[in-house]
Amino acid sequence: MHAERLTCYLGGGRPTDGAREYPGCRDGRPPRRSVPVRLPGSLYFALESRVWGGGMAFYDPHGPGTTPARAHLLTAGQFSDIAAQEMGGGPGADLDLGTVLRTGRDQQGPGRYQTLVCLGTLDGLPVLTFTAPWTLAEAELNAPRARYLRTIAAGLVDAHGWSARRTAVYLTTRPGATGHWTVKSFYAAIAPRTGGSASATGSGRS
Repeated sequence: MHAERLTCYLGGGRPTDGAREYPGCRDGRPPRRSVPVRLPGSLYFALESRVWGGGMAFYDPHGPGTTPARAHLLTAGQFSDIAAQEMGGGPGADLDLGTVLRTGRDQQGPGRYQTLVCLGTLDGLPVLTFTAPWTLAEAELNAPRARYLRTIAAGLVDAHGWSARRTAVYLTTRPGATGHWTVKSFYAAIAPRTGGSASATGSGRS
């Protein structure tokens, strides 16, 4: 959701606080349009991130509730290259999107982000993302580190205009973070490092 984070996928670079340099896409142009969306399903934290340390974010489209997200209007090649960077490879080849567009799901491998998901359409265009092949109920939950939460929090503020309080309540109640993070500890660790942006007032409903 965070524009700066997306720029590293598209044009290459290392995200703030991250431990990995991304090569970028073959086509590094910014998205033609970006809009905030709510997706059916759940965000949770599991396993161990090689970029951030601690639990990493996954999306279960069949989990309870909805998940705030951001839809970017990209080319099929850009989507393929972003997915490749998260699948442990590099840009260079377009994914075959036939199966996911036809069935709504395509597990292209056993890896953490190797399952493509189509969540319907937006303005006549398919809404695609990638996640793990397992469900929330099957996941090895793990608490995220502060620097990772800080990036996600910045994305929620950037895309949805949420307040620091609303962001804290949402992220600290996600599976994997619950019991390890509280609103108080989140705000102490995250809000002072956001340069004031986390205090923006959110206008949408939870």
